[in-house]
Amino acid sequence: MANTQYAGTGRRKVSVARVRLTPGNGKITINNRSFEEYIPAANLRAVVIQPFAVTSTDGTYDVNVNVVGGGFAGQAGATRHGIARALLQVDPDFRPALKSAGLLTRDSRMVERKKPGLKKARRASQFSKR
Repeated sequence: MANTQYAGTGRRKVSVARVRLTPGNGKITINNRSFEEYIPAANLRAVVIQPFAVTSTDGTYDVNVNVVGGGFAGQAGATRHGIARALLQVDPDFRPALKSAGLLTRDSRMVERKKPGLKKARRASQFSKR
């Protein structure tokens, strides 16, 4: 029998994560590096494994992730979104739990663009009387 794979694509800010779940023992690989090595912050690691905690599938699937763009926080959020979508393919009964935890909704918040005449999106230069 062929090895079963479940795929999901997650996005957050400008990060895009392509996630593959295979039945295994819970090993997480991000961009061919170990999970702990790639994401050094413990709070972001907790964000990544949140879908498994919600669905009580800790240590059931091996996760292989390709993620591009953005920083650590955006990549962690994109990975979480991708894992949640892949778990939905594993078992559609996970939908209510993932939905109520807010893991299926794409976080649409993006950086506001810089406006002409300002230093940043809304930050103007300091006023000088003379």
